[in-house]
Amino acid sequence: MVKIFIGNVPREADKDEIQALFSQYGAVTECAIVKNFAFVHMDDRKSATKAIRSLHLYKLHGTAINVEASRGKNQGAVKLHVTNVEKGNDDELRTLFEEYGTVSECAIVKNFAFVHMDNSDEALDAIKGLDNVEFQGKRIHVQISKSRPRFKYFNKICVLVSAVVS
Repeated sequence: MVKIFIGNVPREADKDEIQALFSQYGAVTECAIVKNFAFVHMDDRKSATKAIRSLHLYKLHGTAINVEASRGKNQGAVKLHVTNVEKGNDDELRTLFEEYGTVSECAIVKNFAFVHMDNSDEALDAIKGLDNVEFQGKRIHVQISKSRPRFKYFNKICVLVSAVVS
């Protein structure tokens, strides 16, 4: 199950209308409106990803709504290691993994790649869906990387943590 956040929901919108809008992309298990935002739960990640991409900035009653994956607990980036891929297929590999969620980075190095997914749920779905499947004529293998993910602000975080611990 995937939880989706919908922001900037107009007052005129109701629960049934939002549920019908998202149901075009897959099974909706839950829908709730709170003030000017809403949450929709969809059965599977592929449907949710398609709904997010299609409905972000969709005009509902003349108002552009903000649609994105809900950011719950334990939603840090996850680095995946992909083996048996050829250099030069970065864009195709990124597109393949984007079916399972947001890819923040994708780089092929020699005959393997690193793909950074936004959170662990998306990464686990990608592993389940893509491990041992054929890509560009070769069977790829996908697992969580044993090397640590790079973060743009890693040094600043270390300084901040060091200051808090001291």
